[in-house]
Amino acid sequence: MFQHHLGYQSMLNPDRITFGLTIPIENYNQSPPVMTEQVRMAQLAEELGFHCLWFQDVLLEDPTFEDPATGQIFDSLIYLTYLAANTNSINLGTAALVMPLRHPLRTAKEIASIEKLFPERLMFGISSGDRRKDFEGLNIPIMERRERFREAFYFFNDAIYQEFPKLTSPFGTLDRSNIVPKPEKRIPTFMTGYCQQSLDWVAQHGDGWMFYPQRPKQQREIIQKYRQKVKHFHGEDAFRPFFMPLPLQLLENPDAPAEKIPAGYKAGRKALIELIEEYRSIGVNHLMLGLSKNERPVQEVAVELGEEILPLFEDE
Repeated sequence: MFQHHLGYQSMLNPDRITFGLTIPIENYNQSPPVMTEQVRMAQLAEELGFHCLWFQDVLLEDPTFEDPATGQIFDSLIYLTYLAANTNSINLGTAALVMPLRHPLRTAKEIASIEKLFPERLMFGISSGDRRKDFEGLNIPIMERRERFREAFYFFNDAIYQEFPKLTSPFGTLDRSNIVPKPEKRIPTFMTGYCQQSLDWVAQHGDGWMFYPQRPKQQREIIQKYRQKVKHFHGEDAFRPFFMPLPLQLLENPDAPAEKIPAGYKAGRKALIELIEEYRSIGVNHLMLGLSKNERPVQEVAVELGEEILPLFEDE
């Protein structure tokens, strides 16, 4: 489906694993990031050979949420556009845009504009959302997100890809009107989690799947189930990539063993290489690395990853 899409082909192929970084690329933990060096860090990530920068969609600071930090502070699409304008070729991904909280017609306009301005660099991850305060702030019942996600997804796709579509939905009506600009190619669109849907629905409608980090054994099982569903809906040779976020603390001692931390690992370089290879072998196609909790300076960690680890997986 995306054999002629430059951004997709640069980072997503069967049996290969590639690497992205979650914005902000900064040392921070429970307190909000300061966001002062992100252009420089994004440019460094591009120079080091990382394949994608990933942006969170967080509206409100919520001290009661398990992750109280406010994403990358700025609106995800605005900040994505800003860093896209300050880089040349690295892909830009949403991980993930919360569809029930955004009007799909406005989303279609914004996404089409980004695609036109930065062709074939956008990786469009979408989700149903899980931050209750964001739903409350917009007066959208969180218990209705399943239906709102589906309605928004269908409306978005019809509006962005069809010429003068005739649409009627709870979000509005299109009649003898049209979104411009139209993307010249389909934008890769990836589901995050189940989006309050079934695995069948995710496999049928998504161009790939972002699922939460698990140990390799558990992740292998979920990937196998997903691949079976993809084959059922799209044929034996169909490829739909699997993405996994991974909080990572890269230790200075290259011989340090891998240890589990919440949702991720801390490890020395050698153990990390073994862990990455294990994830690659079970079907993970892209790792979205979060470096914020490193005790070492994040630039030092990014350079070690880029110079010592990424090249080992280039020919996979």
